[in-house]
Amino acid sequence: MIKLKTAEEIEILRAGGKRLAAILNELKEMIRPGVTTIALDDKARALLAEGGDEASFLNYRPAGSRLSYPAALCVSVNEEIVHGIPGKRVLKESDLVTLDLGLKHQGLYTDSAITVPVGKVSQEAQDLLRATALALAAGIEAAKVGNHLGDVGAAVEAVARRAGLGVVTDLAGHGVGYAVHEDPFVPNYGRPGGAEKIKAGLVIAIEPMFTIGRPETKLEGDGFTFTTLDRSLSCHFEHTVAITKSGPVVLTE
Repeated sequence: MIKLKTAEEIEILRAGGKRLAAILNELKEMIRPGVTTIALDDKARALLAEGGDEASFLNYRPAGSRLSYPAALCVSVNEEIVHGIPGKRVLKESDLVTLDLGLKHQGLYTDSAITVPVGKVSQEAQDLLRATALALAAGIEAAKVGNHLGDVGAAVEAVARRAGLGVVTDLAGHGVGYAVHEDPFVPNYGRPGGAEKIKAGLVIAIEPMFTIGRPETKLEGDGFTFTTLDRSLSCHFEHTVAITKSGPVVLTE
């Protein structure tokens, strides 16, 4: 069931989202060759504690899973699309690294992700980064009262098709606010006018996930990390967005 948020709750989410964006910006500044993914998680935990907020992913158990996520931050590198567990992996020149963080502030949850180049990356990687960021902007623009979630997915998908990229269909955006994941399901593909009608008070995480190869995914043995089946490079951007009568409002910036 979709649970709409009040204006007061959206303001709390905006405050939490601002904190989340600040943390991701600090983590982005750490990205360079030689940094371990666990160092990024350590920093995220420290910054969350400093602000008095909770890491919403830490010990989170997804529906249907018997495992709890063991970190505050998801760090996914290259062919890893989402939910990479931080560890001893060392970032290298030309990597693409996705930082995905959830934050609980005054009882409400926000979620955001960025993909960052490590040093100099290929033109193909640059094009992938640019297209995925553009798709997020297109999806947000389509998230208006009176439109449908199919319009959001169609806007995202259109950017990928024009760029010749694969659209990950096994994973999607979602409602957020009262919990880490809520209804509705917000896929990165769709038919204009399809799926649920968008109403004021809806808060969703819009998160395009594109690849330079095939869209099929594989769940790795750790039970969390999703990779591209063909091991192709992937990219992921995400914002938490509130839909108001005057238009979409990005909460995580």
